[in-house]
Amino acid sequence: MAKILIIEDETAISNLLRMALTDEGYQCVCAFDGEQAATIIGEQPLFDLVLLDVMLPKTDGFELIQYINTYEIPTIFLTAKVNVEDKVKGLKLGAEDYVTKPFEIAELLARVERVLRRYNKTVTQICFRDLQIDLDARTVTKNNEPIALTAKEFDLLVLFLRNKNKALYRSSLYTKVWGDYYDGDSRTVDLHVQRMRKKVGLENVIVPVYKIGYKLEETL
Repeated sequence: MAKILIIEDETAISNLLRMALTDEGYQCVCAFDGEQAATIIGEQPLFDLVLLDVMLPKTDGFELIQYINTYEIPTIFLTAKVNVEDKVKGLKLGAEDYVTKPFEIAELLARVERVLRRYNKTVTQICFRDLQIDLDARTVTKNNEPIALTAKEFDLLVLFLRNKNKALYRSSLYTKVWGDYYDGDSRTVDLHVQRMRKKVGLENVIVPVYKIGYKLEETL
């Protein structure tokens, strides 16, 4: 699981980034000014990626990235500064990418994944109990025996595995897997979840949550 430091002083944007990245299976830590970020990196430098705003209190992003570079952590600038001169400056200072606000979450997630792949930081396989999931090949095996899942069943399984012990709303499952507006009809989600968990043998692990949806329960 890749660990990402979000350095953003606007709480709403920071929360949006944290939720979106967490839903994708990333571990996130947030900092809200340059000095706090520098302290966090100094105390726990094992981050795989930094998302860095430019206009920060106390220490701005252009100054902070020079400190981040000493830890060899790849950085993506995420900022409202749209001038070409600022973009060039950010890239020359060592940023892997420069994303301007407002941004689309889907595009940002793709850019994050691209940078992590470049540094071999992405997870390409997930193991859970006797299951092995290959995210690139989109295959599932159980005790080295292949399990035939549909595309939607595969996406549901990965979503649950990335959100262990977290109740997932049917509306969220539908939106993330089907990419469409959820109209309140739960039959599609329920049918696919039931088929998927039976195929992979997780009937007692992926369980219904009353009036919400489902949760993958992982016990120690």
